[in-house]
Amino acid sequence: MLDLANLTVVAFDLDGTLIDSRLDFPAIRRELGFPEDVGLLEHIATLEDNNQVQHAHQVIHRHEMAGASAATWMPGAQQLLDTLHGVGLYTAILTRNTRQAMELAKRNLEIPIDLTLTREDCAPKPNPDGLNKIAAHFNASASQLIYVGDFLFDLQTARAAGALSCLYRYGDNHRFTEDADLVVDQLSELATLLLQNRQLPNNKKRS
Repeated sequence: MLDLANLTVVAFDLDGTLIDSRLDFPAIRRELGFPEDVGLLEHIATLEDNNQVQHAHQVIHRHEMAGASAATWMPGAQQLLDTLHGVGLYTAILTRNTRQAMELAKRNLEIPIDLTLTREDCAPKPNPDGLNKIAAHFNASASQLIYVGDFLFDLQTARAAGALSCLYRYGDNHRFTEDADLVVDQLSELATLLLQNRQLPNNKKRS
């Protein structure tokens, strides 16, 4: 049985978890000629030609900005954030996107979030650096944080940080089920679970 009662921070992946930016990663890989079985940022790290590196970042950024411009809420995501804030839980976003793309999506959708970290702010997932920084920002321990995402990197990041992981399961990402501490098929399920287990003394409410 997971201990959800002592959570103080709920952190989220962005694309495919809170928003649908319709990023077509296979199309990005085809445009760049990147292999299918390696993360985009991970493959860029292997490139030795600075011109290739710059070009790759430009292509990815173009796709991310287009996705942020067209982004819509994932089902139940906006209501979940409102619920979490209503019971005093802090919220954060940890994404591999650029700060500019993150801020565009946040502004367009008026995403109510307490803290956002992008790939300019910390080592990219699955490195736990981002979650460690989020926990420190809110004076929380890793055990007081849960990270919600839709991809294996998200679950690996939480595990490396010593935090709980939650898989938002849909489509073909069911193959990551066994890697998650918690699995939900609707974001409303997560809200229900957190509310059921929430112990909120008056002195711990958000200011």
